[in-house]
Amino acid sequence: MTDPHVVTDPDALQALYGTPMITSLAKVVDHVHPLYAPFIEKAPFAVLATVGPNGLDTSPRGDGPGFIEIADPKTLLLPDRRGNNRIDTLRNVILDPRIALLFLVPGVGETLRVNGEAEVTLDPALLERFAVEGKQPRSVLRIHVKSVFFQCARALARSKLWEPDTRIDRKALPSTGTILDVLSKHQIDGEQYDRELAPRQKETLY
Repeated sequence: MTDPHVVTDPDALQALYGTPMITSLAKVVDHVHPLYAPFIEKAPFAVLATVGPNGLDTSPRGDGPGFIEIADPKTLLLPDRRGNNRIDTLRNVILDPRIALLFLVPGVGETLRVNGEAEVTLDPALLERFAVEGKQPRSVLRIHVKSVFFQCARALARSKLWEPDTRIDRKALPSTGTILDVLSKHQIDGEQYDRELAPRQKETLY
């Protein structure tokens, strides 16, 4: 039975929300405008979205501010640092190059959205350029920019994301070791995992 409350018609949806204001349309450009560049250069964190045959994927990416480099107004470079080797994102990019990025700058309410297409490159010069502590990334994503625009601060204002008094004690949530212990049906020793996690992450950041 069809749910009568589910909206399936794009025109009906548009009628519900109304016409976008000029401020929502004028902000969109097809390149990294000089006014948008600082949002990328100051961002130590971004969320990368990709799409593949098994569905959608979002992946957190972070490093020192400007870790995603602006090669030119139409090109961004994102080194792929050490991770879990699932390569969900990279596999998706190879099969479907469409990507989206959301940049966050600590303390800033506005975020920056970038849409485009990406490719996985093993260019030796790029790998060496992005080496940290003598360790090269496994690969670099070369992102061809299609659209760039800022997202207003309402979501971060509502969430109070940057306000110190909203921080949650990590112990209020299940530890990663606990999760792995339960979901692996005790094949993984959760207490040992938690005990070794911090020093292991510190030693393997790059």
